[in-house]
Amino acid sequence: MSEDKETKVKDETVLTESEKQEQILRAEFKAKKRRKRIRKIITWIIVIAVLVGGVSLYMNYKAKIEAAQEAALARNTQVTSQVTKNVYTATIDLSGYVEAYDIQEARFRATGPITAVKVAEGDTVSEGDILATIDSTTQTYSVENLRKQIQEAELTGTPTQVELLNLQLTSALNNLEYTNLVANFDGTVAAVNITEGDYFEAGSTEAAVTIADLSRLKATVEIDEIDMQYVYLGQKAYLTFDSLPGQTVEAYVSYIPTLGTYTSQGIGVVNVELTIDNPPASLKPGYSFEGTIASDGDVEMLLIPQAAVTTGRGGLTTVQRQKADGTTETVTVSVKYLGEGTCQVLSNNLAEGDTLVYQRESSMPFGMMRF
Repeated sequence: MSEDKETKVKDETVLTESEKQEQILRAEFKAKKRRKRIRKIITWIIVIAVLVGGVSLYMNYKAKIEAAQEAALARNTQVTSQVTKNVYTATIDLSGYVEAYDIQEARFRATGPITAVKVAEGDTVSEGDILATIDSTTQTYSVENLRKQIQEAELTGTPTQVELLNLQLTSALNNLEYTNLVANFDGTVAAVNITEGDYFEAGSTEAAVTIADLSRLKATVEIDEIDMQYVYLGQKAYLTFDSLPGQTVEAYVSYIPTLGTYTSQGIGVVNVELTIDNPPASLKPGYSFEGTIASDGDVEMLLIPQAAVTTGRGGLTTVQRQKADGTTETVTVSVKYLGEGTCQVLSNNLAEGDTLVYQRESSMPFGMMRF
């Protein structure tokens, strides 16, 4: 045994320096590999713990949400409500601008040089007054020549010839009349766009003289189809203008068209015309206004809760009405939302005192959803 010990000692002492270095490196590599394995095991333990904790929190949160939902659904109870009647004065709000009651954009119906302009802007004219004239030499010659031919035909011609010449004379007289620019109504000259010596072409798009009837003013206002039931001819309207502070101008409904129209939002409207007789002198066409039309007497309105109205396919609105035996029936209605959870009944198939049955829904907390 002592020989073996001596041999072992001898072997260790004979290790070279490179062999010793190799043994040291091997030992360090093994230690490093062991530490890496330990860190990996620890990391996995942490990941598993986090996953287990997350699942546990999720399950707790889900249970709370479902409990809250069930509680909210449990509060959805069937309720009843009465159709009620409200009496009020219907007031329709208006806005727009006023314009001259009538405007004539006078144009010559003949071609030629302008020989006279008899009016200036701001002048007052009467119906039939001559505003301007155009050279009428050719037209006058035609008239006189035809008159002479008619005299000769009456002596030597046939009745047919006389009749034809008289027709030509009528046409020539019309052409002569077209050389005069005439006022069609009493009014004020608003614009003069010609001067003596100008050459005017028949059919020109620019008016030679413009006349406005300012003895009255008018305005066109859009009225909602629902409000039209309260509007009639002669009804009073009351307008206020920024240009007339503290003053109210009275108007009346002067025209209701047979046909209505609709806006880009699909709302039916009627373009009703208002007239102002004897307007204030300071009120000019183009001034804007705000105003109202008030209905005569009291207006009755049937009201129901908005929650009682169900909107189905195609926008069909219905309610559930309770019958005498306690059962319900579906009634199709037309309504208008007034705000604050209330609707006006526009159709005539509900009456004051009718009982409506519907579900009162509680609001679900923000973010609440079913899993």
